[in-house]
Amino acid sequence: MERTLIILKPDTVQRRLTGRILQRFEDKGLSLAAMKLMKISRELAERHYAPHKGKPFYPGLIDYVTSGPVVVVVLQGNRCIDTARTLMGKTFGYEASPGTIRGDFGASRSFNLVHGSDSPESAATEIALYFTEDELLTYAHAGSDWVYPKDDV
Repeated sequence: MERTLIILKPDTVQRRLTGRILQRFEDKGLSLAAMKLMKISRELAERHYAPHKGKPFYPGLIDYVTSGPVVVVVLQGNRCIDTARTLMGKTFGYEASPGTIRGDFGASRSFNLVHGSDSPESAATEIALYFTEDELLTYAHAGSDWVYPKDDV
C-alpha cells in the first residue's frame, strides 16, 4: 500500500477548508495514516523544500508555508500519490480544472492550498520529516473491499 504526505497549507486552515478538503481524499477511498496540526518552523520548511532552493519562488514559498498553522497528513491507499495529485489539480488554482481541490477553492499563484508528494521517494523523505514510524498507522476500514477489490493493486 502506497503512502503520501499532504500538507493543508496556511490558506486552507485560515479559510476553514480543512475538513472539506480532507473529505475529498476520504471520499475517493484514501485512508488517514497520521495527522497533526502544527506550525512549520523555518528550518523544517527549508529542509522540506531544499530541492527548490535557489529558484525565484523559494523565499516566498518558505514565508508562506511558515506563516500560520498547517495540517500535515499521511494518506495511504492503492496508487495514493497519483490519486491525491489528481484530486489536488494543477498547481495554480486559476489553471486547475473544476472539481479538483485547487480548481474549486484556489485562484492564486502563491496560495495553492495543499502540498502532495510527487513520487514514492519524495513521499518517504517528506513523511519522515514530520512523523516517526510509531506515529504511522495501518488499518482496514470495514468497507475497504468495496473500494479496492483484492485483484486491483
